[in-house]
Amino acid sequence: MKKFDLLITGVGGQGVILASNIISEVALAAGYDVKKTDTLGMAQRGGSVVSHVRLGRKVWSPLIKAGEVDIMVAFEKLEAARWSHYLRPGAIAIVNNHALRPLSVNLGDERYPSDEEITDILGRHSERIYFINGTSRARELGNIRTLNVFLLGCVSLFLPFRISVWQDIISQHVPSGVQQLNIDAFSQGRKEMRRVYL
Repeated sequence: MKKFDLLITGVGGQGVILASNIISEVALAAGYDVKKTDTLGMAQRGGSVVSHVRLGRKVWSPLIKAGEVDIMVAFEKLEAARWSHYLRPGAIAIVNNHALRPLSVNLGDERYPSDEEITDILGRHSERIYFINGTSRARELGNIRTLNVFLLGCVSLFLPFRISVWQDIISQHVPSGVQQLNIDAFSQGRKEMRRVYL
C-alpha cells in the first residue's frame, strides 16, 4: 500500500474542505488509514485555506512536513506558490490557472505576481507542474461550484482508487439536484488531466 501526502489549498468559498473530505472518505473506503487537518484562517473573507491529507497503511500524524508533499492541488495559483515549499522533489502540482487577488492587492498595497513568477517559484521545487483551466471548465459545465469536483477528477488519475468509489462518495456529499452535474465535472476533470499530462 503506497503512502500519499496531499496538500489541498485555495481560498475561502472554493470548496477546498469538501474536496479534502471526499478524498479522505474515498481512501477510507479503499482500506487506507487516513489523517486530515484543515487550516482556515480568514477563509470566510477570502483568505487562505489549506488541508493536509495523509493516506497510507498506517498514518500517525495529520501534518505534512515542508518538502514532503507528494501531490498538491491548488484551487488558486498564488496559493500554489505560497505553499510550494511543501512539495518534495518530483512531486505533482495540479494548479487551477485562476487568480483571486487578495485584499492587499485590490487596495493597491501589494502586487499580484505574474504567471512567469509563479511558474518560477513552483519550478524551484518540482518540474511536474500542471496548470489546469478549471474555473473556466466548471463555468462551461454550468456551475462554477463544481470546480472542486473537477479538480478531484484531475487528481484521481494519480491515486489508486476505483472510479465507482469516487462517484459514490461525491454523490453522498453534494445536493441531490446536482449529483449528476458533479459526476460529469469529475469525469471532465479526468479527461482534462489526461490531455495535459499524457
